[in-house]
Amino acid sequence: MKDWYKEDLAYIHDAGHSDYALKSAPGILDILTQNNIREGLGGHLSCGSGRSTLELTKAHYQVLGVDISESIIALTQARVPDAQYRVESLCKVDIPSCNAVISIGECLNYLFDKDNTDPVPTQLFDRIYHALIPGGVFIFDIAEPGQTTPGNKTQSFKEGKDWIVLVEKEEDQQLILTRRIITFRKVGEQYRRDDEVHRLRLYKVAEVAEQLRQVGFHIEVMQSYGKYKLPKAHAAFVARKSIRTQP
Repeated sequence: MKDWYKEDLAYIHDAGHSDYALKSAPGILDILTQNNIREGLGGHLSCGSGRSTLELTKAHYQVLGVDISESIIALTQARVPDAQYRVESLCKVDIPSCNAVISIGECLNYLFDKDNTDPVPTQLFDRIYHALIPGGVFIFDIAEPGQTTPGNKTQSFKEGKDWIVLVEKEEDQQLILTRRIITFRKVGEQYRRDDEVHRLRLYKVAEVAEQLRQVGFHIEVMQSYGKYKLPKAHAAFVARKSIRTQP
């Protein structure tokens, strides 16, 4: 679990790529309120560096943050020390009974875990469904095909006051997106280089929606979290577990 989002990339992701978490947070809080979830435990799968976790705790939710990266967990634990945390895979973590489960930033697409072999993460959907209380919600987003033109590589870079990150992306015919990431982070008077390769399985909205329905969810597909519009070829889901009444 030390091979992805290692210390330098975790630092750069927190310093330079926090807009997604911060701008989506108001919309996610609105979704929880609209579903009469104003308190209780929320599972935050692939919680990132704690920026959205902080917004959840400010709104008086209890949070269990889960991430496969030890460096990411260290950042979010420093930012939000009162939450609970686990360094584990989404494919294996025991999800306790909770009011909501949240996973933003295309986290379900990542193929970090060798056990993540399903074309659509149906087993994870089923585990989340059974962990949610009646009336609970599962809020998440996915990356779809169309991130790049298949067969063509795209390259980009971004820099901050003490870091630079270069990313090469390529999408193949099997709907696997490969990101080759090179980071340079200033340590003392010199820059330290590190490399990571991330692979993501790209999901089609219709297939994800069908699997959610088969598990038992009622779903809504969105292109934004409130006022925050998702990037190109991304979709968000609100999956609701019905409230069961006693006969």
